[in-house]
Amino acid sequence: MTQRVAISLVILAVVVAAGCWARNIFAQSVVKEPTSTATHGSTTQPASPLDFVVKDIDGKEVKLSDYRGKVVMIVNVASKCGFTRQYAGLEKLYKEYADKGFVILGFPANNFGGQEPGSDSDIKTFCTSKFDVTFPMMSKISVKGDDKAPLYKFLTEKETAGDFKGDIGWNFTKFIVDRNGNLIGRFASATDPSDQKLVDLVKKALDAKEAK
Repeated sequence: MTQRVAISLVILAVVVAAGCWARNIFAQSVVKEPTSTATHGSTTQPASPLDFVVKDIDGKEVKLSDYRGKVVMIVNVASKCGFTRQYAGLEKLYKEYADKGFVILGFPANNFGGQEPGSDSDIKTFCTSKFDVTFPMMSKISVKGDDKAPLYKFLTEKETAGDFKGDIGWNFTKFIVDRNGNLIGRFASATDPSDQKLVDLVKKALDAKEAK
């Protein structure tokens, strides 16, 4: 192989990788209507993202089922990402709709570019000091690969995620869960928390009734 061919192949690989990255962070949103039927699962046979038990950023166990009846955004976050500024938008969205039953759950992850290298304590300090984050933050997990957390397996694999399937492409991918525990939205990393399509879905889900 000549040097020129080798260089060309390297350039091609970089271009392909960049194209894949761009498709991931600017992927088209997947949105559905809020549901009228509640899911019925358990921690051993989950039927909803809210059937999982996780740990918060202080190491305390959190049953996501405690958020059933609310509209929940699940988002993987990072402290050293080009999208880290979205923390401000997420906090603003949370404060605007929290009293109507909306909650954001932040899941720090170091899967992309080593952009969340710190400990839970480091992350908590960063979020509160830089962005005044008050929405619930969870312990750092993996959202992609062989060590992917069970919650993110549910959110991304075809058997459980359905139309919302697909590996997490980058930090700040956002999922919306309605009051009945059903996935109704997935938004790519580049989708700002103020995006009208995202906000409209949150508002529509908040207006919908929880099934009894």
